[in-house]
Amino acid sequence: MCGIVGYTGPREAYPIVIKGLKRLEYRGYDSTGVALQNDGLKVYKKKGKVADLEETVVGKNLHAHAGIGHTRWATHGEPNDRNAHPHQSASGKLAMIHNGIIENYAQLKNELLKKGYSFKSDTDTEVLLNFIEEIMINNACSLEEAVRVALKRVVGAYVILLLNEDDPETIIAARKGSPLVIGVGKGEHFLGSDASPMLEYTKEVVYVNDYELAIIRPDELILKNLGNEKLTPYVQKLDLELAAIEKGGYDHFMLKEIFEQPQTIQDCLRGRLDAEAGTITMAGIEQYAEQIINAKRIVMVACGTSWHAGLVAEYIFEELCRINVEVEYASEFRYRNPVISEGDVIIAISQSGETADTLVAIETAKAKGAIILGVVNVVGSSIARISHAGAYTHAGPEIGVASTKAFTAQLAVLCMIALKIGYAKGTLSRERYMGLLKELNAIPEKLAIALTHSEHIRGLARKYMDARDFLYLGRGYNFPVALEGALKLKEISYIHAEGYPAAEMKHGPIALVDESLPVVFVATRDSYHEKVVSNMQEIKARKGMVVSVITEGDEVSTGLSNDVMQVPECDEILAPMLSVVPLQLLAYYIGVEKKLDVDKPRNLAKSVTVE
Repeated sequence: MCGIVGYTGPREAYPIVIKGLKRLEYRGYDSTGVALQNDGLKVYKKKGKVADLEETVVGKNLHAHAGIGHTRWATHGEPNDRNAHPHQSASGKLAMIHNGIIENYAQLKNELLKKGYSFKSDTDTEVLLNFIEEIMINNACSLEEAVRVALKRVVGAYVILLLNEDDPETIIAARKGSPLVIGVGKGEHFLGSDASPMLEYTKEVVYVNDYELAIIRPDELILKNLGNEKLTPYVQKLDLELAAIEKGGYDHFMLKEIFEQPQTIQDCLRGRLDAEAGTITMAGIEQYAEQIINAKRIVMVACGTSWHAGLVAEYIFEELCRINVEVEYASEFRYRNPVISEGDVIIAISQSGETADTLVAIETAKAKGAIILGVVNVVGSSIARISHAGAYTHAGPEIGVASTKAFTAQLAVLCMIALKIGYAKGTLSRERYMGLLKELNAIPEKLAIALTHSEHIRGLARKYMDARDFLYLGRGYNFPVALEGALKLKEISYIHAEGYPAAEMKHGPIALVDESLPVVFVATRDSYHEKVVSNMQEIKARKGMVVSVITEGDEVSTGLSNDVMQVPECDEILAPMLSVVPLQLLAYYIGVEKKLDVDKPRNLAKSVTVE
């Protein structure tokens, strides 16, 4: 989950690396650092954010044509200056940055301690670096060869970038289980955890695969496997504009991404959904349509917000396709001995496409004969490549750590898949199918209407920002939305919040209700509405504060609520794409009113590429 950047070429390396780190800061911001080839290796690093590092290096000689940089999300060792990356080897001739976890670092460290090594940090990274140098010295071999030998001993996940003082133009890189992108320029190369650091310099990139090693010089990119066999780099063209990773006048990326949702859903539907013709075109799904139709079981694996999208999709698939669906936390699924049969369909849901637990989960299922479908946002990501087929969400880069537009885009894709399969299977009538296509096609416009209430929601944020706890309740399709609303509030405002099915309130959570507890009901008008109204009355009878997300014109819910947030009328199957938006805004504005860094919540990072 750390961010890594590298550059080698004719330009000044430091400005490129530091700008790249700012674009990757959403991946980790406990500490940051750079290593530059400047008449020998120069390493500058600092606890805190990139801005803290910039202050530290004022007045230093930063001239260099090769450099690497890192933003850290701490795993081994607390966030401080000495645990920050890059690390230097015992000789000082090598510098390395690392994203991932070396699981057998303790064994390697003991071996090195017996040979007289000492360590300046508490990190697994410094252990791996000195292990590489020890191999290099003992075998009198090149850094490339030492890396290859060392990685055959390593257990865990990694992307590493190394500089060698004796080879000042070269960067050595290797990857397993964490993302690495190499940008190809004219006489120069760029490296990053994703493509954002290189967007303004090149649109041609190479996505490095697991167990591959790259030797990068200004005018040369050599790709090899760990068996030392040369590979042909596959150069792809980026379909991404620089404006997509900038704030565009908004105060925060999170707010920008909330307001982008009408457009992102439109982009997700474009070229796929034709409501007038009654067609859904999804090439990746069509390839496996027969297997999905005949599947006895679909298992959705995901983490965090993506898991909530899977819960909504469970209701949708079972309703429209009449297929048994299970939704699994990828982090639990990977460590169980799950019953997977040949022909089971596994749908992996991930914004980044790099979520470590989800990757391992689908690798396990794939080995047992399951069909893997990926629903991801990032083109060329690991989950996209390991899946048999799937669909991109086309939400564009999501920089805010708390996921917003990715959630609604995932719901749009999953809904299209369910509609396509249900209609082909015959479990969905033509009339219902056509009606839902038109409803789905109208979601972008309705999202835009929902967003016009943002200032009203900001006022509610001021009213409730000092609450110590929140309870979120919903039924049916809106129950996962209640979970997602509670998660957003926890992530952004650090207020304790819990989500429950509204009917479960009486089985424990109602004991929490008093006049100081805001209870947020996701109460759009649907087949559960009368039951939810009854739950509201139970809260009111105990003097709880009722805050409701309601359908426009719902006077009954308004009369029972202290405050309401309105969304347009919508079919209940699609309602979560609308009802989640006021909850995103409420969390955002409470965080802003509390003067918190809503784009970079404490202890969190965007892409969880480690366990």
